[in-house]
Amino acid sequence: MNMINVSPGTWLSSGEALALLGIRPQTLYANVSRKRIRTKADPDDSRRSLYHAGDVRRLAAHGRGRPSRERIAAESVSWGTPVLASSISTVAHGRLWYRGEDAVRLAERESLEGVAGLLWQRAAPIPVQSHVCRNPRRCAVLGALRTVYGLLASRAGHDMPMYGRPVPLLQAEAAELFVTLSDAMIVAIEHATAVRQRRSSRQLPRREQIAGHVHDRLACAWGCPEAADLIRRALVLLADHELNTSTFATRVAASTGAALSASILAGFATLSGPRHGTAALALQGLVDTALRAGAKTAIKHSLECGHPIPAFGHPLYSGGDIRAVALLKRFEPPPVFEELRINAEHLVGELPNIDFALAAFTSSAGLPRDAPFVLFALARSVGWIAHALEQSQNPNLIRPRARYVGPPVLAP
Repeated sequence: MNMINVSPGTWLSSGEALALLGIRPQTLYANVSRKRIRTKADPDDSRRSLYHAGDVRRLAAHGRGRPSRERIAAESVSWGTPVLASSISTVAHGRLWYRGEDAVRLAERESLEGVAGLLWQRAAPIPVQSHVCRNPRRCAVLGALRTVYGLLASRAGHDMPMYGRPVPLLQAEAAELFVTLSDAMIVAIEHATAVRQRRSSRQLPRREQIAGHVHDRLACAWGCPEAADLIRRALVLLADHELNTSTFATRVAASTGAALSASILAGFATLSGPRHGTAALALQGLVDTALRAGAKTAIKHSLECGHPIPAFGHPLYSGGDIRAVALLKRFEPPPVFEELRINAEHLVGELPNIDFALAAFTSSAGLPRDAPFVLFALARSVGWIAHALEQSQNPNLIRPRARYVGPPVLAP
């Protein structure tokens, strides 16, 4: 191993990191994706990355630059080696791709319905006209997310399983399910918005006037039609993201042959966790502290308490989350968000991710606090459906083995 003199607090070029570890570039990138080595963009060349010297030295000292087969297998479910074949989406070269097309470029022109057609490989266009919600009063009372959970749970109990059914029938069911889910959520959002605006003279459009693409209907339901284009871009950028935890849960359910609604319910349940779909809400707490004490103090306090900075950094984007970059350039975030961005990059070397962009957009457009999760859930349901359809055509059951670490087991 070639040793070079660096201090733990400095950043290394890829060549220096490779020399210290004695590994190939692919293995270096794997260690970055597993969060063993922190990275940041080279300030002198944004196309290159720098690697934290302290992290590199720690790995070199423990001989962990080269992962064993057991370690690769154990970490394959945590930002590790790909474990399932899929043609739907991938993150490569710092970009997000939907079936070989750049997601950022699609967000320039496409609607969520258009991306659904691409991801589902559906020839017929996805319906864009609003269906009539079967029980609008119930949707209004329960709220958007509780409505979706109840609707999916009810359908999962009687919908036909996907197992053995032809793809065209499943694609038609997927379109009907997506329209039903989106309509129920929008009815609930309309009611919540109306409640918030009862003391205002501002009036919402009548229900029958809200029809068309999901982004237009959401914008009207939230009472901010001027935000429709940004909502459209956000929905497209959120439609799918490789094999994330909620997508994996969806595919596990689909591999059993379960109903499409049951598989999507698995995705929604997983998305509800604070380490996945509600990260933008965690950022709001940091924003509240920053407004009282300043961005630098808020970040330092979070670090001193042992909490990671929410909505910053992403293991799959060493040069910054391209989805956040694409969205943030389309509006001016409130000053507190910009202050947090600058201080987070300076103090921890991390760039904002899509959760940061959603929270900033929500604040800028005056949307309710749960808007990021609503956008995430509605958009990602398109990706879950795509993965469920793809998995339904795979005869294999997803059934990994556990690495037993309990009391010794004696052979009989």
